[in-house]
Amino acid sequence: MKVRTQIIVIALLRVILNTMHRMVYPFLTIFARGLGVDVTTLSLVLSGRNLAGIVGPAFGPVADTRGRKFVMLSGIALFTLGVGIVAVRPGFQTFSAALILAILSKSLFDPAVQAYFGDRVPYEQRGRAIAVTEMAWSLSFIAGVPVIGFLIARYGWAAPFPVLTALGLGMFLVIWRIIPHDWPHASEGGVTGAPAWASLQAVVTSIPALAGISIALWSSIANESVNLNFGVWLSDSFGLQIAALAGASAVIGIAELSGESLVALVTDRLGKGRAVLLGLSVNTLAALLLPFVGRTEAGALVGLFFFYLSFEFMIVSQLPMMTETVAQARGTVMSINLMAFGIGRSAGALLSAYVYARYGFPAVTLVAVIFNLLAMLALAEMQNKLAVLPTLRSWLSRTFSRDPGSE
Repeated sequence: MKVRTQIIVIALLRVILNTMHRMVYPFLTIFARGLGVDVTTLSLVLSGRNLAGIVGPAFGPVADTRGRKFVMLSGIALFTLGVGIVAVRPGFQTFSAALILAILSKSLFDPAVQAYFGDRVPYEQRGRAIAVTEMAWSLSFIAGVPVIGFLIARYGWAAPFPVLTALGLGMFLVIWRIIPHDWPHASEGGVTGAPAWASLQAVVTSIPALAGISIALWSSIANESVNLNFGVWLSDSFGLQIAALAGASAVIGIAELSGESLVALVTDRLGKGRAVLLGLSVNTLAALLLPFVGRTEAGALVGLFFFYLSFEFMIVSQLPMMTETVAQARGTVMSINLMAFGIGRSAGALLSAYVYARYGFPAVTLVAVIFNLLAMLALAEMQNKLAVLPTLRSWLSRTFSRDPGSE
């Protein structure tokens, strides 16, 4: 099968994975009510789910040493197991386990996909290729979440899980058929010697890779601060119910699809670094304006539209940039990058739940602005405009290698 066709098929399959991941946010209060817990308790579960993404680096070397197909199939298996246990035995414990297994499946599947296409698509065209696969993120809000809302409204909070289980089994069969076995060999440019350790070492000693990973960390804290609270904010401010919240999710999905489409159109031409800076700048401005334009329902939706459009444009532009930082360890780079998202989302969920409860939504958007500014500094470091990390590393090297007796 041609790479172009594989890109489209995998994008469609990722809609299913991402729907499970994203459906919790707009229906947070509905799931909490159905499970018999409060929103704060469920927010803590979400933090735990996101923190589970910290195991991502453990999977990266597996993709570099065992092949991308093996890791993709393992991710789908975890997803199917997670939704399957809820379908069989709905409850708070199984729901929590499903959320954790879902994020683990993304920790396996997504970096393997990015590394797979990083191997096969030239860098000057990679922004477009990855943007198409990332459209699954927005399509899950445009198509997946409204379907989930329909199932919940008609059959109850647990109704989506049998459907997701069947889809997971179908995904496994499709990946098995369309992705060739790709067991890596030394002649293909992989890291040799002690592969897992060598891959990790190559990444953690790369200044551009570390700086780029920190962009993922800071920007995801900023995004999750708004992401976790927008459904609660809309419900508190305007009394939106299930159908209206599903509609708001579709608006956000359209914004993200627009951002991904812009990446496909302009990022390769504009340059990945400039595109990331543009996205961060617009996202910061949108966060600043959101409390002011959000005094009406229409204004809130417009503000959220630009907030999500700019974030998606920024982060999808960052992905192809990261695939080239340590080319011989792409699976590991992309896994650690995803780990940074997981840590950032976990920290953002914890921080923003407290900030929203104590200070309200305007304070949440201020948190987003602060962390976006940190991401801009990280981008400057990645492009060697600040050179803080090399200077710090040089200073530490001189300090700890100095002979104590010489003083």
